Amino acid sequence: MNMDRPYRGPVTLALLAVIGFASACSSAQGDSDEVVAGDDTSSAEAVTRIVNVEVEPVVLAGFTDYIRVTGEVEAFSDVTVSAEESGVITRFAVEKGERVRSGQILASIDDAVLGAQVAEARASAQLAAEQHERQRRLWEEEQIGSEITYLQTKYQAEIAAARLRTLEARLARTAIRSPIAGVFDEKYVEAGEMVVPSAPVARVVAIDLVKIIAGVPERFAPFVSRGAAAQVTFDILPDREFSGTIGFVGSSVNDRSRTFPIEIVLDNPEVVVKPQMVANVQIVRSTLSDAVVVPQEVVIRNEGGYHVYVVVERDGVSFAEARAVSLGSSYDDRVVVEQGLEVGDRLITLGSQLVDDQSRIRIVREGVQVTGPAGGAER
Repeated sequence: MNMDRPYRGPVTLALLAVIGFASACSSAQGDSDEVVAGDDTSSAEAVTRIVNVEVEPVVLAGFTDYIRVTGEVEAFSDVTVSAEESGVITRFAVEKGERVRSGQILASIDDAVLGAQVAEARASAQLAAEQHERQRRLWEEEQIGSEITYLQTKYQAEIAAARLRTLEARLARTAIRSPIAGVFDEKYVEAGEMVVPSAPVARVVAIDLVKIIAGVPERFAPFVSRGAAAQVTFDILPDREFSGTIGFVGSSVNDRSRTFPIEIVLDNPEVVVKPQMVANVQIVRSTLSDAVVVPQEVVIRNEGGYHVYVVVERDGVSFAEARAVSLGSSYDDRVVVEQGLEVGDRLITLGSQLVDDQSRIRIVREGVQVTGPAGGAER
């Protein structure tokens, strides 16, 4: 027997056979794992994403189109009352902030000198009138005297009477009166100060009526006219809305701002609207009785314009379909769709930002067809 050469008996051959079988099994198991992995990937790709959405039917509704501008409040009448005679202010008859009537005395000027002149003129006028009457009787009834003497006394009496009326008018003007009804808002002098004619004495403001001054862009000129209705709100009065009427429309356009002026007359009985307040004005431009109005949030902008998503059914399955639309006027969260939607279309509202064209959808809520008014504004 050769000891250098290994002996391969029955036991060795059996071990070699076992090792070979195990190796073959291991190779077969690796092929099986790759196939399963491939099968799992195919199943994941086959899963369809379904988006839950809410749907509203497309209906016709009323829509009022507004022009929106910003204006400023001015008093309907704001008058500076000036002195008409020279003299010292003796007193003010009312306090600042008090309401005054038209013609009510605000202040008085010292009238001692004018009062004396009036008394003198009155006496002279009475004397001239008596002289004229006596001369008239002598000339007309007794034919005594001359006609020229009669005419002289007549004209002297008229001159004296005219001078008296002049002085009486000047005396009356020493009482400074309010030309309008309103609020005594400011005084420019104090009692004891000297004033001359045309010197400002007081300011009276009438705010039972106010006017809103605003500028309207020139492109809206065909839609704004005198007598048109307007709604006015104020940021500092959030719970109040006022209705007014356009009382004036400017005939020319400002060459810098490209706007034309308007004035809106507003009742202000509670005097809550103050001059110089900023007003938000909406002017009715047009009214649509049958318009397709949708929430602005469902309109999506794309490269070609705008689109919304509507529901389509195929074989009992609901899909989202992109629908191109043309838009009209808008305000806050509502917009008019001029083309692209028809009455009866089912518009995707909640969830419209999560779907794509031809996405599978599940409708979790569907609204009913209810028509109602809507409003819009444009600036």
